Amino acid sequence: MSGPAGVRLARTSDVDDVADVQIRAWRSAYGDLLPAQVSDTLDPSDIALEWGRALLMPGAHRLLVATDDSGRVVGAASVGPSADPDARGAGEIELFVVDPDHRGQGHGSRLLNACVDLLAQSGHVDALTWIPLADEPRRAFMLSAGWGPDGAFRDLSVFDDEVIREVRLGTRIADDVSPEAAPPDS
Repeated sequence: MSGPAGVRLARTSDVDDVADVQIRAWRSAYGDLLPAQVSDTLDPSDIALEWGRALLMPGAHRLLVATDDSGRVVGAASVGPSADPDARGAGEIELFVVDPDHRGQGHGSRLLNACVDLLAQSGHVDALTWIPLADEPRRAFMLSAGWGPDGAFRDLSVFDDEVIREVRLGTRIADDVSPEAAPPDS
């Protein structure tokens, strides 16, 4: 039986599908950015293993999946507390991917809303995410959803002298947070 399109917390049985979607999305979005030496070595079984480990580890990080009408995983996002020293207490969307064949069907919007809801429920007031500067479609999507650049950037070394510049986008997701609901200092 098929279910409606939506977003839910990932299960360990989803890790292979998440890895496949992640690789397809990265190759589609970053094919021109990632050197072939990196893109060609993306191994779905290695990525699935890491997601499986992450799901089995208790903590503040969560993996969400977007599903289509048949229940098939077509997107994924991971959220947790930001590790950025200048953004203490903010939540972060660490991974955000939608299968290239399913873009433009509302899965990204549902996934983004679920991320924001989960971060707000976890006590975060602000949310952040890092996006490669060259990923104009994703940056435009986030800007249209009310996110904006906060002036921070970083350079990631991906292979030899290859560097990908990322910009940080943020948004306010809650008005205030009580001390009891604040995320722990870590």
